[in-house]
Amino acid sequence: MFREFDLYSGNVNPFNKIGREWMLVCAGTENNFNMMTASWGGLGVLWNRNVCFAFVRPNRHTFKFMEENEYFTLSFFPESKKDILSLCGTKSGRDIDKMNLPGLTPVYEKPGFIYFSEASFIIYSRKIYFQDLDPSHFLDPSILENYPQKDFHRCYTGEIKKALSRL
Repeated sequence: MFREFDLYSGNVNPFNKIGREWMLVCAGTENNFNMMTASWGGLGVLWNRNVCFAFVRPNRHTFKFMEENEYFTLSFFPESKKDILSLCGTKSGRDIDKMNLPGLTPVYEKPGFIYFSEASFIIYSRKIYFQDLDPSHFLDPSILENYPQKDFHRCYTGEIKKALSRL
């Protein structure tokens, strides 16, 4: 069971949530979606709106779903789900059926939010901006070590529409 969560009243540490707990970035429709594990992203305020940032490389299967859909979710899980998060981060939806993975139960809410009932914390977002990372703007050249294939991320900025937390 989930309850709506007020991001201003809670104690959400984005460094812990994103960097240590990881998250599933998910976009698509009820019958055709994909998700990927991410440990890069952010939460903040931009343009007087609560926003989240999700970074997706163009070669990832999820990229197509992020491009084609207005909404995306970030689902965070307890430590007991690290194995499935690892699988979603290393296997492509082109190669395995991520929509029907054992241990993940997708939940669809209109207008286009897909999350997982096993999650402990969920952020619903509507895309409001994207930007491709430009390597000529990296002020620290060591950042390029993250891109041996030159597959620079696209950053999606989503306006947070709702956050849910497990009761």
